Amino acid sequence: MKRVLIAGIGNVLLGDDGVGPYVLHQLENSCSFEAGVTLEDLGTPALDFIDHIAGLDALIVIDSVDNGKPPATITFYRKNDLARCPSTIRMDTHSPAITSSLAAAEIFYGASPADILLIGISAENYEAGCALSDSVKAAVEPAVQAVLRELERLGVTVQRKSKTEVHAWWSEAQPA
Repeated sequence: MKRVLIAGIGNVLLGDDGVGPYVLHQLENSCSFEAGVTLEDLGTPALDFIDHIAGLDALIVIDSVDNGKPPATITFYRKNDLARCPSTIRMDTHSPAITSSLAAAEIFYGASPADILLIGISAENYEAGCALSDSVKAAVEPAVQAVLRELERLGVTVQRKSKTEVHAWWSEAQPA
């Protein structure tokens, strides 16, 4: 049995930054996964991310990215892509912790996941508010499908539940 973590990363209070947890919520409510697969909303992790990834066989991360591409563009980053990104000093809660945590998992535990996929969704805005922009909201289902394709590639069994409309609780919040 493979140990796989599907992690949604982002702050649901900052617009499109919440797309990772939003995609994760869609997966939790529309699919059943075999034993060994864990889904976690990790919010905005720091180096504590290492505790979640050490000893895994595979890691799938969904997060918003600011990569200069049009909003809602989905870009796939594999382990080799992430290893080429220099580790930086974290200046805010949105700074990446993935690269640093992968290196630390190797150093301290002798094992980072062999298979890693970051599904990056280009954000339109990071303004305060719980709603995703329309463009990024349209990328949610394609991101869900990307996760399912990756699980299939890994040989992980997934059962789709009956199709229902799913809304994340925070996306329904109205400003006071």
